[in-house]
Amino acid sequence: MAGDLFITVIGNVTEDPEHRFTRSGKSVTTISVAQNARIFDRQANEWKNGDVVFMRCVIWEDLAENVVDSLRRGMRVIVYGKLKQRSYDTAEGEKRQVTELIVDSIGPDLRYAVAKVGKIDRRAVDPRDTDPAPESSHQLDADTAPADDRELVGVGADEEPPF
Repeated sequence: MAGDLFITVIGNVTEDPEHRFTRSGKSVTTISVAQNARIFDRQANEWKNGDVVFMRCVIWEDLAENVVDSLRRGMRVIVYGKLKQRSYDTAEGEKRQVTELIVDSIGPDLRYAVAKVGKIDRRAVDPRDTDPAPESSHQLDADTAPADDRELVGVGADEEPPF
């Protein structure tokens, strides 16, 4: 959207994701990401820690549930989203403002970690089904599907390697 400010934050998750549901039933997860500036001190000829910026990140719907299942405190992440400022009143009646990052994309920083990625099966569940709900609404195709039923994705995924 015109006028929206989109940013990318690379930093460490400071706490385990906090997951809840709104009154209307929407899934929302919040995390805090600390971005540490590194500054080269020419006099000491070494890198030093600079100021730390803490960014509150708000994640909605399916992405919110994926974050809860995937990320933990201390993990280095790359977060992209829209910067928003909102006002609220405290219990004492004071007006406050908070700046939040409404997350569009988030994932681990693979410079410092490896990740096993599984595609999520998001087939609609029939509300008339009388069986109890599965323990997790996320079923990973990579773990549940037979090897020959897995879908190849990406450019040239179904072609032979060129070497």
